Amino acid sequence: MGLSERSTTALAAVAEELPGGGEDRPGQREMTQAVADAITANTHLIASAGTGTGKSLAYLVPAILSGKRTVIATATKALQDQLANKDLPFLEDHLDVPFDYAVLKGRSNYVCRQRLHEIEAEGEQLGLDVSDDANVDADDLETILDWVKRTGTGDRAELPIEPSGRTWAAVSVGPTECPGQAKCPMGGTCFAEIARERSKAADVVVVNTYLYALDLVTEGAILDQHDVAIIDEAHQIEDIVAGAAGFELTGGRLRNLANTIKAIIADDGLVSDLYDIGDQLGLDLEPHMGNRLHDGDMDDDLARSLNRARDRANRALDALRKIPKESSPDVIGKKERATTAASHLVMDIDLALDMVDGTVAWVEGQRNPSLKVASIDVSNVLSTHLFSNRATILTSATIPPNLPARLGLDEHVHKTIDVGSPFDFANAGLLYCAAHMPDPRSDDYRDAVHNEIEALVMAAGGRTLALFTSWRSMNLAKEYLLDRLPYQLLAQGDSPKQVLVDTFMEDEESVLLATMSFWQGVDIPGRALSCVIIDRLPFPRPDDPLLGARRDLVGSAAFREIDLPRTSMLLAQGAGRLIRSQDDRGVVAVLDSRLATSKSYRWDLIKALPPLKRTKSRDEAIDFLKTIRDA
Repeated sequence: MGLSERSTTALAAVAEELPGGGEDRPGQREMTQAVADAITANTHLIASAGTGTGKSLAYLVPAILSGKRTVIATATKALQDQLANKDLPFLEDHLDVPFDYAVLKGRSNYVCRQRLHEIEAEGEQLGLDVSDDANVDADDLETILDWVKRTGTGDRAELPIEPSGRTWAAVSVGPTECPGQAKCPMGGTCFAEIARERSKAADVVVVNTYLYALDLVTEGAILDQHDVAIIDEAHQIEDIVAGAAGFELTGGRLRNLANTIKAIIADDGLVSDLYDIGDQLGLDLEPHMGNRLHDGDMDDDLARSLNRARDRANRALDALRKIPKESSPDVIGKKERATTAASHLVMDIDLALDMVDGTVAWVEGQRNPSLKVASIDVSNVLSTHLFSNRATILTSATIPPNLPARLGLDEHVHKTIDVGSPFDFANAGLLYCAAHMPDPRSDDYRDAVHNEIEALVMAAGGRTLALFTSWRSMNLAKEYLLDRLPYQLLAQGDSPKQVLVDTFMEDEESVLLATMSFWQGVDIPGRALSCVIIDRLPFPRPDDPLLGARRDLVGSAAFREIDLPRTSMLLAQGAGRLIRSQDDRGVVAVLDSRLATSKSYRWDLIKALPPLKRTKSRDEAIDFLKTIRDA
């Protein structure tokens, strides 16, 4: 019996063990067969699988049964947690094949024993690299020091508290700081290395997509050899690999270097210079905020700051080399960490000053501006280091039609399938396009949006997730609605994301306003959500630096090759928040008349959406919502 037949038989058996007995899902079965065929033939598969397909079991079962070492990359923590805490343990119990699995995260997700040892051994003022930062919480540090005595993983996700970013930075290291197991005094007990060793012995390894992208651009420096790669939420892989192939320069990197060396180098002038140039770099980045740095666009002040920063980092390296090899383990630990950080800093500054062809640079951030550099075209990286080396499964609920070309997959044997969704969208929901609305670029559009949102929310009895394309639009809507709704109004930024989602689900009559980070990866099944409102079509900003560079590369076809596929994908992701289970019903309301009026692209967008019944009638949408509300 071949892998395809074995996989479908096993899938049916494990589905019977699901709560409720597990209904037959033809799309899930079709996807399982296609995954099995791709693994057997060592080819590639792109699988579009709508909500409710059960795609994780569809790819896990054949991957495990194949006996081939598999790495699964996910773009969101929610899906990573689902695989690690739900799907894989379930298959471990019910799939009649023994296998081992592990979760591997980026190094900065694990507490660093060496940094904690320095804090305990020398006292906070000397051992804590960022002890002068008011955002480092002493109570949280005590909790972490106590927790590390009991934890078996050192994984931040298992902490009983949520430390601030600066507090966690004090007890962890990133890839540009860690000197590696061999050079670290506590390398033998390093949590990150232990996790890595566990992953080497596992048959299935779950990672986030950024870590997998780092492995690709470093030609396998992080993950061991594997036979199968499964990229879930694959619509995000191009941007993630582009970022992983680049780097980020901030004033904070220089200040952190100063914090590390001040306890081991008796050169107050050098330490002071590193602090000063870190501050100056931030100031010189500010005028470029939000802008792409084209060739020759770097002004004299910024170029001067970067050159000074490189000079100070090189001076730090010279001073670090003079530290005696027979120094204490803690001094050696800081020396190696500072040497790694300074070396990466010099390398990145050199690249920023002399941009490599195929990369784009820009400045972003508010209080802490950052110079970011990314690859414009990642197809060669993916073709060479992913598709040429192993069978690859790319899957998502929304797959842009030009994804194979964007990723370099066209050069390799691959198959594309769309298994749909088991949900009866035509009867479960309504796609309402407010065709009567003013053009989104007109002056009276914003007032019309607020009135429309209020009417829909009242008809739904709360139970509304309103998605906005900008923070400004969300905050204006919040201001308008705050005293007009008889329901609890929640807004992104008021509380952590998960707290907002939990509160929204608990209070069925609440309303949640949110921006782009809620368009994807938010799962709210049941009566708590019966209306999803999208304020306008999510076209990318015309001045987006990375997309601008891609547009330049494509030329006159940029709108159809870059902007429209991205807009279709985001719109489908946003609309996909509504129907999350068989019993869900509701309305997706798009308050952008261009979805109804644009002859050039409206059907590209509509075809990407779930196949809901469509209407332009506000009365029909409101009546439908009232029916659900009163049921």
